[in-house]
Formats: sequence, C-alpha cells, structure tokens
Amino acid sequence: MSKQIVLVTCPDNEVAGRLAATLVEERLAACVNVVGGIRSVYRWEGKVQEDAEVLLIIKTREALFAPLEARIKALHPYEVPEIIALPITQGSAEYLDWIAQSTR
Repeated sequence: MSKQIVLVTCPDNEVAGRLAATLVEERLAACVNVVGGIRSVYRWEGKVQEDAEVLLIIKTREALFAPLEARIKALHPYEVPEIIALPITQGSAEYLDWIAQSTR
C-alpha cells in the first residue's frame, strides 16, 4: 500500500486549519502539518504575485489521492489550488503502518 505526501498551499491559518481538520476527520489523511510563515512568488494572470501563505503537508495513501483532491477542490477558496503529491519511498515501518490504519 503506497503512501504519499500531498502539498497544498492556503491563503491563511483559518482555511488551512479547516482543511486539515476535515481531511483528518474524514480519514482522507492520517496527519496534516500546518506550516505558517511561507511566502509564495508565482505568476498568475500574466503578473508576478507575492503572497503570504500557509502550507499543508498531508500524509495519506496513494489510493486516496482522487477523493482527497476532490475534497480539497470543493473546500479551497483558490480558483486553482496547489495540490502536489510526492511518493514516500522510505520511512519508519511503524509510522507508515499508522498512516494506513488512520486512513479509510
């Protein structure tokens, strides 16, 4: 059962906290780290933008990516939210088992 980390940026702590709690409550994620104090520089609608954001580091199973992505898109205020999945190639066996047991 493959595990992955999904990265999602949010506009503020309120949105980040609501998303994190929902994903864990609905067992789409085992754990979500909420990392504040990041700045994002990006191009949007032809202009370079710079904004303060909050990063979510979501631990889940690869098989749950599609419902996780759909739930994030349903709750996220951005027109095009960042949703990037990275495989977990190695880790503590106990922790990886816990991810599997904590997600549906």
